[in-house]
Amino acid sequence: MSEENGKVRKAFYIEEELLVQADSLLRQADVRSRNEFLNQALKFYIGYLTSEKIENYMLSTISSVIHATVKDSENRMARAMYKLAVEVSKLSHVTAYGHEVDEETLRKLQAKCAEEVKRINGAVKFEDAYHYQNR
Repeated sequence: MSEENGKVRKAFYIEEELLVQADSLLRQADVRSRNEFLNQALKFYIGYLTSEKIENYMLSTISSVIHATVKDSENRMARAMYKLAVEVSKLSHVTAYGHEVDEETLRKLQAKCAEEVKRINGAVKFEDAYHYQNR
């Protein structure tokens, strides 16, 4: 076996139909021989397989980073929501203790507050409630 420009001669089998297709594409591939065509095709396919491995690695890496970020955000939001719920509970108990509100008024207030929160998309402001109560 003689080496020419880092190339070695190897024998291999190829399907006749593939050879016919390769021959018909020599001009389109801008090569002068089957040998050049096969070298370019092999380089392309090796690059494709390598990039697919890199892509799969990157996708799994990015996926795990995003998953960890989302999980961290969920934990922070859950802690904030817990603290907020504790504060709302304290406020509710202090308000209920200081005011005598009958069941019917409480039911109407529940309906009004649910409608208001839905309408303002949860962006409750104390100032708005103050102005409403003191108009």
